[in-house]
Amino acid sequence: MKSERQQYLDAMGIQVWQAKDAGGECSVNVNTESGSVDQSDWDVLEQQAMHCTLCDLCKTRTHVVFGVGNKQSDLLIIGEAPGANEDKQGEPFVGRAGMLLNAMLNAIGLKRSDIYIANILKCRPPQNRDPLPHEIESCTSYLQQQISLIQPKLIVAVGRIAAQYLLNTKDSMGKLRGNVYHYGEQSIPLLVTYHPAYLLRSPREKSKSYRDLLHMQTMIRN
Repeated sequence: MKSERQQYLDAMGIQVWQAKDAGGECSVNVNTESGSVDQSDWDVLEQQAMHCTLCDLCKTRTHVVFGVGNKQSDLLIIGEAPGANEDKQGEPFVGRAGMLLNAMLNAIGLKRSDIYIANILKCRPPQNRDPLPHEIESCTSYLQQQISLIQPKLIVAVGRIAAQYLLNTKDSMGKLRGNVYHYGEQSIPLLVTYHPAYLLRSPREKSKSYRDLLHMQTMIRN
């Protein structure tokens, strides 16, 4: 009988992963102190995003995809923009890419509900095209306020566009992966990894992604 973790690794198509990590589950600390998160601030911010008309994406969206997860988590995952499934459901990282992200997290002992997940853009670009500079600029305030409210101890940028935006660089994923960066005035540690949608198209890169996950696991534990 395969363990639950091995089943997740099998789902990702990387059977070799099981031998690399014998450290058990990865825990994400949660700040449960009273008043540590002001829900009213979250409510106001989300309502602003839901009614946003700062760019033309408001004309083509089905749902605003604000973000989902534990608002007191130490770990924040940031992607690029909603896709078709996300636009339909109003939640980031669903569909096949979302299932793969869940499997990736479970491979290191994390659950989707343990962390917070958001995108740079809160609305889907038509035909899943890359975000335009003025769209990113219009949406930046929402993400920055989310980061400020969560105060994560680690940010993971998922995909080239998210990484390049957060790090203000045009370097390739090949150059960005495997290093620890720091984001913003608080110098929050930041790691870069592949987007699950890319891994679905390029399964040979999954072993590299798993190394990124192990790096993330080590940083969370420390």
